[in-house]
Amino acid sequence: MNTLPRPPMPVVLTALLVALIGVALTIGGAWLSTYGDTPYYLVCGVAMLATAFLLYRGKAEALWVYAAITLGSLIWAITEAGFDFWSLVPRSDVIVIIGIWLLLPFIRRPLGARRATIAPLGASLVLAILVIAFSFTQDPYSLDGKLPTRVANAAPGDAAAMPDSEWHDWGRTQYGNRFSPLKQIDASNVGSLKVAWILRTGDLKTANDPGETTNEGTPVMANGTLYLCSTHQKLFAVDATTGKTKWVFDPHLSVNPGFQHLTCRGVTYHATPASALTIDGQVAPTECARRIFLPTNDGRLFAINADDGSRCSSFGNNGELNLRDGGMPFTQVGGWEGTSPPVVTDRLVIQSGAVTDNGSVHEPSGVTRAYDLYTGKLVWVFDTGNPDPNQMPGPDHKFVPNSPNSWITSSYDAALNLIYIPTGVQTPDEWGGNRDQNSERYASGILALNADTGKLAWFYQTVHHDLWDMDVPSQPSLVDIKQKDGTVIPAIYAPGKTGNVFVLDRRTGKLIVPAEELPVPQGAAPGDHVSPTQPFSDLSLRPKALLTGADMWGGTMLDQLVCRIAFHQLRYEGTFTPPSTQGTLVFPGNLGIFEWGGLAVDPQRQIAVADTLSLPFVSRLIPRGPNNPLWPSQNNAGGTGGESGLQHNYGVPYAVEINPFVNPVLARVGLNLPCRNPPWGYMVGIDLTTNKVIWKHRNGTIQNSLYGSSLPITLPPVKIGVPALGGPLVTAGNVAFLTGSMDYYIRAYDVTTGRVLWQQSLPAGGQSTPMTYAVNGKQYIVSYVGGHGSFPTKLGDYLIAWSLPEAK
Repeated sequence: MNTLPRPPMPVVLTALLVALIGVALTIGGAWLSTYGDTPYYLVCGVAMLATAFLLYRGKAEALWVYAAITLGSLIWAITEAGFDFWSLVPRSDVIVIIGIWLLLPFIRRPLGARRATIAPLGASLVLAILVIAFSFTQDPYSLDGKLPTRVANAAPGDAAAMPDSEWHDWGRTQYGNRFSPLKQIDASNVGSLKVAWILRTGDLKTANDPGETTNEGTPVMANGTLYLCSTHQKLFAVDATTGKTKWVFDPHLSVNPGFQHLTCRGVTYHATPASALTIDGQVAPTECARRIFLPTNDGRLFAINADDGSRCSSFGNNGELNLRDGGMPFTQVGGWEGTSPPVVTDRLVIQSGAVTDNGSVHEPSGVTRAYDLYTGKLVWVFDTGNPDPNQMPGPDHKFVPNSPNSWITSSYDAALNLIYIPTGVQTPDEWGGNRDQNSERYASGILALNADTGKLAWFYQTVHHDLWDMDVPSQPSLVDIKQKDGTVIPAIYAPGKTGNVFVLDRRTGKLIVPAEELPVPQGAAPGDHVSPTQPFSDLSLRPKALLTGADMWGGTMLDQLVCRIAFHQLRYEGTFTPPSTQGTLVFPGNLGIFEWGGLAVDPQRQIAVADTLSLPFVSRLIPRGPNNPLWPSQNNAGGTGGESGLQHNYGVPYAVEINPFVNPVLARVGLNLPCRNPPWGYMVGIDLTTNKVIWKHRNGTIQNSLYGSSLPITLPPVKIGVPALGGPLVTAGNVAFLTGSMDYYIRAYDVTTGRVLWQQSLPAGGQSTPMTYAVNGKQYIVSYVGGHGSFPTKLGDYLIAWSLPEAK
């Protein structure tokens, strides 16, 4: 019997590889087609099988079939993704690599391929490579424009509240603008920045710390000294010129792995005026004329002498208040955490805090409390879950459990004497069937209170019946906006996780920029409900269109196919799709479009700069059952130790599992590759006189994107647009700085255009907001570079200062 000769082994192995890919594409493509998505993968898979068969038979026609695959794939990729490099690559890389392989002599010669047979495949590969190369020069996700360089007679806000050279509050001033009038470092010389000094705090993660161990601190600076809180809330006083430690105060933090956070974003500085009075007309004590207020994650607040690090003994119990006491319904250590610095007025220190998300219904209250600045006496409270939010605690009254908290720093307008508190939602976040009218009343919005009394001035809700953890995540920015008719409106800009920026008159809470109530998806889990509408601001960075299968991504066409199938297995009907037992795609995700970094505002130019994220999450409700009890056993009564993964939600009908939407197959080998196409992080510039986004550019590279995975791979620094935590700094030198991107860089940007002017690699993740100051006329840029445990980036303990070199 005559038999065809078997082709050489390289051809056979190639045929086997192409066949395996063809089988995967055919099966996966058929599966995807059942969801009504593109038939491309199925057609391509069948064509791959045909190519494999012809290769195995030693037929040169295999190259003709593969040329059709290459050309057809290119046409399909452009039709679906346009000329975006990062969207074209996974649709083309496997196709092009195999095509090039087929043209190698030891493959094509045994097939007897002639020039006429080779030409179509060669031409289609050249065309594909040219298209991909062209797409590398394009960026359809970027927006080019120029912010105004000046606004005539613009109101400076509270920029004159301190010397230009200093930085007294977390956002420099209590307006929360993260703007400095310093301009020695400007767009023309920023490229010359050098490291001036580095301080190693020595405060690193220990075995007893939770996964959410972070280094998010932004120092404050006064009188030539920086004040920084480290991971375990140690307070460092540092010489601002040399970086030498002056003194350290250690609160001896009580911590365990069940804490949801180990975070200190900053401290607050206060200097006592010579004629200051305390509550009830009492004269302020002479000790601690300059003091630092330090909140801790184990529920304490310290008043520390800024000069020598000693306790301010007249404040509370020898300089210390226990905020887990005095009316808290549950007092477990770590249940209530002071993660962000307080607001300090001329009379009071006003502290809010984080309450454990999704632990149980037995959590501490989210109450905000105001204490006498010098004695620590409780002056007023605002308990967001109480019918009378100002009711003081006593023998017969405790604060309301689980009432909506405020975990980020508030803003303060001394002229109006109003404090602006961003609020969250009653825990658990993803199921709200047990919430009553009182717990919903002040949830997920902006609360304006009289700073002396705590009485309500106004409230604006940014999300109704929040089931997505879409709280107001960042300190609002207070800006005096000049109108075309010359009048000035005192505005408040409140970025939300949804990507909406709510702009209100901070005197009244009335909208300045419209935010229309629009219908949203319905169909909550049994026992719950969904608000029929939600507010959508006209100033927004939210996604404008629904995600589709075409928005799914991967490193190759195969893992992109996996993500497309995973996408269709989830419930998704757009923003505010309710959580479900099926699993809901939450986009914007739990990290939000805006996170705690907020806006950086130049009040003189009436512009803002921000870094934004673009990562979907998956929220899956898990009904109670034998392996998911309603209440904890003795062995699992501790905290969750994080905000992702399984969240117990003890006391309600569902637990919840929350994770980023990543490729489920690759995640099993430790590679968390997002399923949504990049960019995943942007820098944006906003004109506050028109409330329009003027420029928007992807930010960051893939260089350190695999940190935390089990794969020992270092990627090249190719620009893709990565997430960032921590906000930007803007200066009068037309420069913005950001350290928070996932790829370990400090970058300087031209504020007018968003163009990167300078960058330098960092020794660890820089998930904090940088600040700036000057000593003897010399300007410094400073950032705490210590990483983030759950982001995840490399941890460290570096306080780094940059400055211009001395003139020779």
